[in-house]
Amino acid sequence: MYLIKQSPFRAAVLFAALSLAATAVAFAAGSINDGAVTSGAAVHGDLHQQHGSTAGHLPATSLNVQLVGKMNINQDFEGRVADVGVFGNYAYLAAFAERDCQKGGVYVFDISNPAAPKQINFIRTNNNSFVGEGVQVIHLDTPYFNGDLLIHNNEICDVTQTGAIGGLSLVDVTNPKVHKYLARGVGDFTPLLATGQSGEPIAHEIHSAFAWDVGDKAYAVIVDDQEAADVDIMDITDPRNPLLIAEYNLAQRFPQIVQAGLSEVFLHDMVVKKIGSRWMMLLSYWDAGYVILDVTDPLNPIYKADSDFTNPDPEALAQRGETVVPEGNGHQSEFSLNNDYIVAADEDFAPEGVNGTNTDDGTTFRTALGSDTPPLPAGVTSYQSVFVGRACPGDPAVPPATGPGQLAVVERGLCLFTEKLASVDGAGGYAAVLIFNREGNDPENAPCTGAFAMTVAGNTPTVGVVPRDAGLAIFDLPYDNAACRDANLQLAPITIGTVGDSITLQPFYDGWGYVHLFKNGAGKLKELDTFAISESMDAAFSINFGDLSVHEVAMSEKRNDLAYLSYYAGGFRVLKIVGQGNNTRLEEVGRFIDQGGNNFWGVQVWQSGNKEYVLASDRDYGVYIFEYTGP
Repeated sequence: MYLIKQSPFRAAVLFAALSLAATAVAFAAGSINDGAVTSGAAVHGDLHQQHGSTAGHLPATSLNVQLVGKMNINQDFEGRVADVGVFGNYAYLAAFAERDCQKGGVYVFDISNPAAPKQINFIRTNNNSFVGEGVQVIHLDTPYFNGDLLIHNNEICDVTQTGAIGGLSLVDVTNPKVHKYLARGVGDFTPLLATGQSGEPIAHEIHSAFAWDVGDKAYAVIVDDQEAADVDIMDITDPRNPLLIAEYNLAQRFPQIVQAGLSEVFLHDMVVKKIGSRWMMLLSYWDAGYVILDVTDPLNPIYKADSDFTNPDPEALAQRGETVVPEGNGHQSEFSLNNDYIVAADEDFAPEGVNGTNTDDGTTFRTALGSDTPPLPAGVTSYQSVFVGRACPGDPAVPPATGPGQLAVVERGLCLFTEKLASVDGAGGYAAVLIFNREGNDPENAPCTGAFAMTVAGNTPTVGVVPRDAGLAIFDLPYDNAACRDANLQLAPITIGTVGDSITLQPFYDGWGYVHLFKNGAGKLKELDTFAISESMDAAFSINFGDLSVHEVAMSEKRNDLAYLSYYAGGFRVLKIVGQGNNTRLEEVGRFIDQGGNNFWGVQVWQSGNKEYVLASDRDYGVYIFEYTGP
């Protein structure tokens, strides 16, 4: 789904701070969830509505894919469905935050007749919490429990509201029609979030989860959205009493995974698979790439391999002949059937970036256009900067522009970006808006030198957030990083209305998220090929055709050469691994987009009889069941 800056000074709306309208989550240092797209908590926010922040869809199409069956959920509003899991003859669809975050949970479908799936249960999580990426069912056989166990994540709309929970929940679904919660909202209780309305502690919200059974013991890995030690391991051997046993910051523990020039380093998703006699964890670690750890002993993980993002970006070079720096955005990945390949999905919701230059001092920065604001003029446009303050309700009024071509420079902090833009729009006359970062000691919200995209709506082109040092430089002020990260937040010492340096902004197109093929191995993984649907690399499809980023991959459980993809408005796609050695590549061999378009989030393989089916979750509908019929 949800939050995200994707490279230094370039961003892609991910990924999941969770930008669910105007709800505010209390973080350290008094900051709020202002619409910043900076971490695992925000990857799947408002921009994952039907077709994102645009309208329309690609035309219906089908190639080597049979639609076996489909069924809508029993609620008819958009954006309701998130991930999908499958076990036995049952599918489990995550219920996202839409419409008012009061009915998050998991839909259960009987798919024993794949041509006629039917909903048989709904497993609710707590009000003011919801389920997104982490839906999985496994059979658990330990001394404490023998049965089918549903694992789901919990994310939070508003921690101050009644009942909100984070962490992991474990549910007995041995009888999927009659579920029983064994544990709710367990995980890391380090007090980063405020307590609930009744004063009870709340576990950190988590974006995804994955469980595995090793015999007498069982474990789950969860994505901690609230701190840099975001790889949390839980012992779920007794699912009624799960225990947090380890947490890791991989950038610190294995610094070789960090790629120069890419700075948003956090866990987004992961799978664990037994390969030979060892349990291998494949982690999608955003700007750090795809990481393989041996977790046979989860208390002592061993580094095996990781990937780097190819520079220049291979898809921009191949499809448009343009040299573009890579963005990162490692979202989700899986091993192939025989474990010799890895197919990985980068998620990127910002196909258009912005190059900025302070023409007075020659410094440059990269950023992204706000999610729901007008585009910048094509080409290079020069602006005269004017500081207009923090621009929050109750702050000193934003002065109106005094001439054409003025850029309103706004300081991040206190309120939502949309509220800031409303203040600028109300003042009138500004050609564009630039937001620079605030002070703070809350790393999960990327203050100070953080740079990222924004969820923001308004009538004026808006870019940012740019690092605080770049913002202060516009007004010829020095920057002290240690002082910026002090707990005592200070506003920039700039008088409202101060005219600063001249700034040029140049929008550019760099495409949506796409697919990577790696050769599995040790050390730095070898990238064999990449794949993007052609529309996702064509600026003509940047608006009015929905989100054209890949989201997830599921590898065939019958063939080593097939990968199934959920591609949001790009539909359901099937790729085949062809060739050998350095000529190994990805070819599209199947696709499906329904009449009226699709918005696929999750994809999972399901074996029934001698056939392999693929389940896909449509955000605005429910479950689809496909069969690949090609070679």
